[in-house]
Amino acid sequence: MAAVAIDMVSPVNPPRTGKLPRLCHFTALHTELKSRSYYMQFMPLAAGGTKVRYVSPAGIRGRHHRVDFVALPKRRGWLRHLLAIPSLLNVLRKQRAGLYHFQDLELLPAALLLKLLFRKRVVFDCYEDFPSMALTMRNTPPLLRPVAASIVAAAVRLAAHTFDGLMTADPLTLRKMARSGRCHKITFYNFPNLDVFPPPAADPAKDFDIVYRGGLSERAGTWVLLDAMRLVTLRGLAARLLLIGYCDDAKVEAALRERIRGLGLSAHVELMKRIPHDKMAQTLSRARIGISPLQDIPKFRINIPVKVFEYWACGLPVIASDLPPIRPFFKNVNGGLLFQPAAASALAHSIGWMLEHPEISARMGQNGRDAVVHRFNHHRELQKLRRFFALIAADVH
Repeated sequence: MAAVAIDMVSPVNPPRTGKLPRLCHFTALHTELKSRSYYMQFMPLAAGGTKVRYVSPAGIRGRHHRVDFVALPKRRGWLRHLLAIPSLLNVLRKQRAGLYHFQDLELLPAALLLKLLFRKRVVFDCYEDFPSMALTMRNTPPLLRPVAASIVAAAVRLAAHTFDGLMTADPLTLRKMARSGRCHKITFYNFPNLDVFPPPAADPAKDFDIVYRGGLSERAGTWVLLDAMRLVTLRGLAARLLLIGYCDDAKVEAALRERIRGLGLSAHVELMKRIPHDKMAQTLSRARIGISPLQDIPKFRINIPVKVFEYWACGLPVIASDLPPIRPFFKNVNGGLLFQPAAASALAHSIGWMLEHPEISARMGQNGRDAVVHRFNHHRELQKLRRFFALIAADVH
């Protein structure tokens, strides 16, 4: 069967298929349930009657939400993960799944063995533009980053040539690999699961004016956001900011805390570590405005920021960097304001405007919620995913 690419714009209509085979998602790295693999993909598939195994070091055993969990030991360091490949393969073979799915590029050696030695059907979920990410790796010397990006790009092409399916979270990443290999390909957008993002409360308590969730770093725009907060407070607006997420390492976290103190924002900013995805809606709803201040770097010129759709799902108006992946959504939704990346004064002006025009801002938030309910949610993506997995299951080796 010829390979088929499925995306949001032009979905295919394959022949009717029966039940999906047993599916197995595996990760050896993540000790928390990932929003994309669990809440957007496999939990909804299990709710629809598909048999799902979720192999991970999350410390969960037994059946939850119709998903059968298989626990792996927690390991640190690439060498330990490499040495654990034989035991991981043994665990995966015991699942007797008809299709195996993974997201972590570090698991590529194990997935290759699963495919080549044991002839299993394997799907690689390339949910980030990994080569672009390699260009900003803090632990790699700047001169070596282009080399690292080339190696990562070659690994992704190898996956496209070897595995049965390849997934991305945005069309630009898929376009890069459209001509690589003959595997089936799909763009599965990171749109919110409405079971996890229910309708916002009619009159929710608002502890914060602004919320940001995601990586806390210069490249993610955290420093620009703090500079904008300083300008907002100088205008006499006593705005409060909630930062939810993670830093690359302890050094970055220390620099972040020092910057907050140095800007005189200690009373205006609260830091919160990562939270479970099923608590995200409740936490984001504590604020009035959602912010996506991502900077203009290769990764963010390609990847669509999922945080924007989560803010909208909570009924929040959004202020976001004017970058190509998110720009078309803003034009169609009227759910917020765009500003030039790195322009702290422009971001401060947008924050101030929204705080001073609460009724218009609330309508923007409602527009965003309506767009998520009617268009940008996981329901249609899940239908695409079922067709995609059915195509692979029906394919002839």
